[in-house]
Amino acid sequence: MPPAPDAPSPGAVQVTLVTAPDAETAARLARVLVEERLAACVNLVPGVRSIYRFEGRVHDEPEVLMVVKARAERAAALEARVRALHPYDVPEVLHLSAAGGSAAYLAWVLKESAP
Repeated sequence: MPPAPDAPSPGAVQVTLVTAPDAETAARLARVLVEERLAACVNLVPGVRSIYRFEGRVHDEPEVLMVVKARAERAAALEARVRALHPYDVPEVLHLSAAGGSAAYLAWVLKESAP
């Protein structure tokens, strides 16, 4: 069944996951992304514990997860901005396509993250 005429097309919105070392850094990044309209909304999820291998060793670190909602077409610009501002050498930037959801919410994301 095709989407309703007023529903955004599937994949027009994306969710991007970014981790930050602390709440202050995450809030600073989130504010820039929203103020610059690269994201409509960023949720900050504290208390994330990340266990990962980097530069030959296993790390176990507390982090804050950023859940970024934005236009898929602006993924490259969003990623470039995160990389420019992020303190990590290799920040996590993982784009996930939003296959569907509330048409009204998806339309709001598209409106608020328009250039």
